[in-house]
Amino acid sequence: MKKFAYIGCLGFIAVITTEFGVIGILPQIAEHYKISIDKAGYLLSAFALIIALTGPFMTLLTSGFDRRKVMLTAISIFLITGIVSSLSPPFWLLMIVRILPAFLQPVYIATALSVAISKVDKKYENQMMSIVFSGVAIAMVTTVPFATWLSSLYSWESSFIVQTIVSLIALFVIYFSLPPIPVKEKKSYGSQLTILVQPTFIISTAMNFFMITAWFSTYSYFADYLNKAKGMDMTMISYMLFLFGIIGVFANWVAGKMLGKSIVKTTAFFLSGTILIPVLLYFSEENFVANILVIGIWGFLYSPSFLNASTYMISSVPQSMEFANSLATSFGNLGVTLGTTLGGFMIVNKGVEYNPWISLVFGVLAFLMIILRKIVEKKHKTLQLCKE
Repeated sequence: MKKFAYIGCLGFIAVITTEFGVIGILPQIAEHYKISIDKAGYLLSAFALIIALTGPFMTLLTSGFDRRKVMLTAISIFLITGIVSSLSPPFWLLMIVRILPAFLQPVYIATALSVAISKVDKKYENQMMSIVFSGVAIAMVTTVPFATWLSSLYSWESSFIVQTIVSLIALFVIYFSLPPIPVKEKKSYGSQLTILVQPTFIISTAMNFFMITAWFSTYSYFADYLNKAKGMDMTMISYMLFLFGIIGVFANWVAGKMLGKSIVKTTAFFLSGTILIPVLLYFSEENFVANILVIGIWGFLYSPSFLNASTYMISSVPQSMEFANSLATSFGNLGVTLGTTLGGFMIVNKGVEYNPWISLVFGVLAFLMIILRKIVEKKHKTLQLCKE
């Protein structure tokens, strides 16, 4: 039933608007609070770190609750965050209200995905998941650039007003359109925790972590990078975010189709951007047309990263989808934290124009994990044949 997938997608738009909506306004926030850009980046990295540290535990704790109630509770917290943030509170309070919804973000994603695939045949599961994950790209093409554009016209607080409105709409749609979905059979904690010792799952987790670190070392400072390295103003940056996102919507659709044929090849194809984009950004210099083309390619290869990471990890332990996805979200956000931190360190010590090279290094590490998993799986298959 596609309806459930589209409802999950709408909530995902609210989630992503809240998490990544600050990317386009970090320079303005830094200026308002009289802090450095790397300290403003804590608003993103702290959010991601909380997800990384608490995601799996929160998902396990809520695994027995009605899924509709879980989704409503999560989006309600995102709504409260948007309201308080739009009032330009002291920086310490802004940091606290930014952190609160992070506790339930992976819970929402894991729940929305399980609801989306609950009524469909197994062969359509990846397509339903891609619909839910398209919320990332849709947010990048609508709410995130729109919030950035508004902040360039008025003030950075208007960005949080957009986040509040999106969360409110998602809350109403979930409340009125999604029926109660009680959990029929709750899996034991022990049975789900066994995946933590499986070699292929551990390697897949490392791949996810390195891949997201690679992307976010530059993407977290998208506005600052385009401004200082490419000479674009805030209005043009909002247009670039729009371009980035609109191509990303198409990319998620393509990735959903490709994942149905080969998860490994699809993941490797989109991961190639972590190596390709730094090189293209270097050679495009301040050529306006070239930079638009590179940003388009960047948006296409980056946008399905969370979908690919989750699907790649789940494929190693299909029997524990929700818990595996929560770990994918957690380690992905740990990658966001490390990428943002390393990016901030690079900006302070060298300059934002060097950030893409961090992407290349971690992209290579992610590729090595894909190769390593293939080797481990081949050895395991050989051992199984020998036993038979």
